[in-house]
Amino acid sequence: MPEIVINARKAAIGPGLMVNRILPFRMRRMVGPFIFMDHAGPVRLSTEKGPSMDVLPHPHIGLSTVSYLFKGNVTHRDSLGVKQVIEPGEVNWMTAGKGIAHSERFEDPAILAGGQLEMIQTWVALPEKDEEADPTFFNYQKDRLPVFEEKGLWMRQIAGEAYGLKSNVPTHSPLFYLHVELQRGHRLNVPEGYEERGLYIAKGSLEWGSQVYEMGQLLVFGKNEQASVKAVTDCTIMLLGGEPVGERFIWWNFVSSRKERIEQAKEDWKQGRIVLPPDDQDTFIPLPEEKFKRKDPPPEALS
Repeated sequence: MPEIVINARKAAIGPGLMVNRILPFRMRRMVGPFIFMDHAGPVRLSTEKGPSMDVLPHPHIGLSTVSYLFKGNVTHRDSLGVKQVIEPGEVNWMTAGKGIAHSERFEDPAILAGGQLEMIQTWVALPEKDEEADPTFFNYQKDRLPVFEEKGLWMRQIAGEAYGLKSNVPTHSPLFYLHVELQRGHRLNVPEGYEERGLYIAKGSLEWGSQVYEMGQLLVFGKNEQASVKAVTDCTIMLLGGEPVGERFIWWNFVSSRKERIEQAKEDWKQGRIVLPPDDQDTFIPLPEEKFKRKDPPPEALS
């Protein structure tokens, strides 16, 4: 059996956008440095309801947000003045560090109406030495990311190292993150050499031992477990993990190794000290009301 199996839960990150929330989970907060994981879509909305899905400007500290699309496109804007449309197979890697605000808007109604939006979003907690770094943003087009293909198997290395592949995306700690397409009947060995490893089934079902696991489940493996999975159907899989960075506190969109730093971030957002994207300042998401201030569960996080 895996160390733990996490079933995705439904969560709302905007008035029109429901997602499958995988991490954090009350019994397993992180896998390596990955502290948050959402799977959105496929999304199908009428054209007039499309704008309700937009994620308005909101703040982050102490983490990198990683956006990866299977289908559709999303427009990112942030405090640095970046405007970037992300396409399928590309990577948007935004490091918040000491503080950044960004928005994600769905500006092509035809994509939503056609059910052509599906994306994975993760947060990677920063090592303590990098938590107060200056914010940065990079877009990596798919031709800059290594791909491996053989009969029944295709994989793209989104970040980190595994299977002899190394991504061009710079990271702050040892990790791996891959998109894998596995055809029915074929096997895949989960990467070894990392303290914590996870396998998320985005589509299809697979078998490990005598157990079948389904779409929406994250299998977490210990360091010494040798895991070889077999596709029961054609599968889309996300592999992720790495070395732990230590305990982290998470509240709303803030991640930190120190509780007092999160309190500071709350006040910084309330007082406007985390600036809005220069071309997206008309609306923003206010700090959640204090009635949400409780240890478990935290307020719904945003992307």
